[in-house]
Amino acid sequence: MSNKITYYSILAILIIGLFGAGGLVIEEFKTGEGCPKIMDIPMCLVVLICFIIPLISHLLKKGNVLYFLFTGLAGSIALIASIMQFTGHAECPKTASGTPMCYYSLLLFSSLIILKILYIKSKPKP
Repeated sequence: MSNKITYYSILAILIIGLFGAGGLVIEEFKTGEGCPKIMDIPMCLVVLICFIIPLISHLLKKGNVLYFLFTGLAGSIALIASIMQFTGHAECPKTASGTPMCYYSLLLFSSLIILKILYIKSKPKP
């Protein structure tokens, strides 16, 4: 896969995730019931931040540590939430079709991590 395609794929996924998480955060602030909370912190807000920081890092083409730290954090949250959703110990927000959004978050953040690794490895060495 060419470096340009990988770069723009990462960018597209980050923007899609930003809008998805942003919608949940808006719903959370309007109703107080948009997403699950841990210690009164809405997890959708944490996930939104975990899209914003990697987006800035990716656009500036700097800060791979921050990129992987925040995508890894959100990916871990999504993995735990997905397992808890699957086992019936938690309830993730759902799409209009009924699919838990934590499944989509897990897919998006896994894709972001894999694509960034491919992007870094395929960059020409000076």
